[in-house]
Amino acid sequence: MTEETPGFEEKPDVPSGATPDDAEPKAATPSEEEEAAAPAGDDANRVTALTAQLDQARTALNERTGDLQRLQAEYQNYRRRVERDRVTVKEIAVANLLSELLPVLDDVGRAREHGELVGGFKSVAESLETVVAKLGLQQFGKEGEPFDPTVHEALMHSYAPDVTETTCVAILQPGYRIGERTIRPARVAVAEPQPGAAPAAAKEEKADDEESGGGEEV
Repeated sequence: MTEETPGFEEKPDVPSGATPDDAEPKAATPSEEEEAAAPAGDDANRVTALTAQLDQARTALNERTGDLQRLQAEYQNYRRRVERDRVTVKEIAVANLLSELLPVLDDVGRAREHGELVGGFKSVAESLETVVAKLGLQQFGKEGEPFDPTVHEALMHSYAPDVTETTCVAILQPGYRIGERTIRPARVAVAEPQPGAAPAAAKEEKADDEESGGGEEV
């Protein structure tokens, strides 16, 4: 008979290489469940972070686009100002040059009135007039036109019975302009209607009325 040692119990056979803890399955601990759920939470945080970065990139892109549009608008305005200033400077330079030539043109005009514009002097004068005309110089001022203080300068004044308004009766010196810009006003002699005299048109109308009335019998 086999004698049993008091106080000791028989233990089940355990395969070699295995520890007693491997003999029974372990229950999952709370920390292991948290580690299993962690990857899902990390993905959500990563998506949120990427979305925020994308929003920031879009905001920065919109700001840069707005800056670029403002720069383009400022550049276009700058180009227009430069072009406008360039044209203005050119017009001023041409006007200054032509202003210096006006006395020469006046001499040419007087020579033509007196029949002295002949020979080589005539050819030079006509060439000069052609050049200044190409530069945009225009002469104005005619006898009989109404007096306009914006383009006429009255040097002489008189009264005339045959005018109904202040009229240029003589052009003492022609005016010149470039486009809408007056370089020199036309210097003229003006005549006004006689004080207290009825306009000629009113006189004619009154005479017509008297004739038509005198022919009727009552």
